[in-house]
Amino acid sequence: MSKKSENPQILSSVSNALRILKSFSTFEPTLKVKDLSESLGLGKSTVSRLLATLAHEGFVIKENKTGKYKLGLSVLTLGGIVTNHLEIHKEAAPLLYKLVNDTGETAHLSILDGLDTIYIHKEECSHPVRILTHLGRKNPSYCTSSGKVLLAFNENNLVEEVIKKGLHAYTSKSITDPDELRKELKTIRDRGYAISTEELTEGTRSVSAPIHDYTGKVVCAINVVGPIQRMQDYKVPEIAKKVMNAGKEASQRMGYNK
Repeated sequence: MSKKSENPQILSSVSNALRILKSFSTFEPTLKVKDLSESLGLGKSTVSRLLATLAHEGFVIKENKTGKYKLGLSVLTLGGIVTNHLEIHKEAAPLLYKLVNDTGETAHLSILDGLDTIYIHKEECSHPVRILTHLGRKNPSYCTSSGKVLLAFNENNLVEEVIKKGLHAYTSKSITDPDELRKELKTIRDRGYAISTEELTEGTRSVSAPIHDYTGKVVCAINVVGPIQRMQDYKVPEIAKKVMNAGKEASQRMGYNK
């Protein structure tokens, strides 16, 4: 359904163009005019005009063979500007490289985006596996180690909003019981790190720790993720120690002094 705002400062055409851009995802990297028209509640002619404008500015590209649209390089350019000017990105990015060398697994920085987590930096290991992680990817916060860390230390108690939205089961190991999630978050606060084992993607495990800013607020999570075959149970405590150390060093670089 088309969104309408009572705020006279909001231009509906701009809002709808941005809604089109946000419709693309890892699972739907290409979309037809019909797809966007139906999902956004907009007329096909309106969608076509907006796509033509976005294509002219380089934000989408039309595939001649299929007639479908995909995101253009202008989106990537803007994304690079954002990440390069995030203080946490500048301070913690070098630590990701070290963490990859120390653990042999892929490392990420994640922040909260509404009720979800989003990756803002990724350092790939030398023997990556097919795990769906990429910059800008959103994941449900209650199913990932980074998301659970950010929820556990969130000052606004977002967990209740997450619970209200619904705890969907992505795998048989996803947390779907509100009380179980609350208990898990308390455990994370007590021990200082989170573990996610096949809660979002089968066959994978991740370990995450918080990063504090100079005020003591947790603003980011740092994690490593890999296949269970490599991140076996007996390795988790040592991996967690390395991830926590990386989080502490990143926090110090952000001016945090406990």
